[in-house]
Amino acid sequence: MNPAIQWMTLFYMMLAGTAMGLAYDSYRVLSLKLSFPKWLNALLDLLYWLWAALLVFRMLYAGNQGQLRFYVFVGLFLGVWIYFLIFSVTVRRFVVMLIQSVQYTCRLLWRVIEVLIGVPLRWLWRLIRGTLLLLGRILLFILKLLLRLTKPIWVFPVRWISPHASRLYHSAWITRFTAWIHTKRKH
Repeated sequence: MNPAIQWMTLFYMMLAGTAMGLAYDSYRVLSLKLSFPKWLNALLDLLYWLWAALLVFRMLYAGNQGQLRFYVFVGLFLGVWIYFLIFSVTVRRFVVMLIQSVQYTCRLLWRVIEVLIGVPLRWLWRLIRGTLLLLGRILLFILKLLLRLTKPIWVFPVRWISPHASRLYHSAWITRFTAWIHTKRKH
């Protein structure tokens, strides 16, 4: 095997190790900040390692057609070590800042939606409800006024008809007819 291919493979493995460290730090900060449930952490761990294995084997295949040599492991170790030595703190701070900015943006967007849509809808609801209550009270006042004004017209006939209507309602043929209707409803 050509030394240039070996150096290129070593470089690819260092890149893969760095990418693994970057993904691990990002995942770790996300899982701590967002407080995932334990079962989801286990699933995300599995997905991380599947992704890492696919990345390493893809880079290995790109470097030297998938031949596994000692310098492959050295390259992975160096990549992860260099990442954690130089970039880890910066990446974690950046991910925390990114999470905070996404949360702030979501809160700001929610507040804008609430102010632009929610507040006018609440005002409209209060206006409609107040108008309907006012109309109901006006209608009730008018009905009470009409009832008082027409009392002489309807009170005397009601007093005169009510004893006869009560006798008619409790008569035998009306009772049989209502019983017959109730039996038809049940079928």
